[in-house]
Amino acid sequence: MKIVLDTNVFISGVFFKGPPNQILRAWRDGRIRFLMSEEILKEYQSVGEHLARGFPKVDLEPFLELLAIKTEFVIPKKLQNRVCEDPDDDKFIACALAGKSNMIISGDKHLLRVSGYEGIKVLRPRKFVDEHLDNS
Repeated sequence: MKIVLDTNVFISGVFFKGPPNQILRAWRDGRIRFLMSEEILKEYQSVGEHLARGFPKVDLEPFLELLAIKTEFVIPKKLQNRVCEDPDDDKFIACALAGKSNMIISGDKHLLRVSGYEGIKVLRPRKFVDEHLDNS
């Protein structure tokens, strides 16, 4: 299963326990595949580096290195029309379309509101874990 992971879910999974962390572990173990664009990676890095200043014991680098080797990178086309209320969130829709994924994992209200666009479901992390991952 190929999914696109919103920045808030990736960062939460790196820094905290809970469903986002379960998703990252499933990815690390090869049970799911991540799709990503260069623009999404840059956002992960930027937000992660900013948050890491407050959590000096958390090392973001191993996660970013793993992304480089265990993620399918795509080159999304610019969407002709804005889809999300927050245009910055359109990059996740464009990535899913480019990678032929029908799933984005996010807690972002703007993305959640457009669930169903072009057949792409937007699920909260807990719902994704409950419906698609073994909770053991």
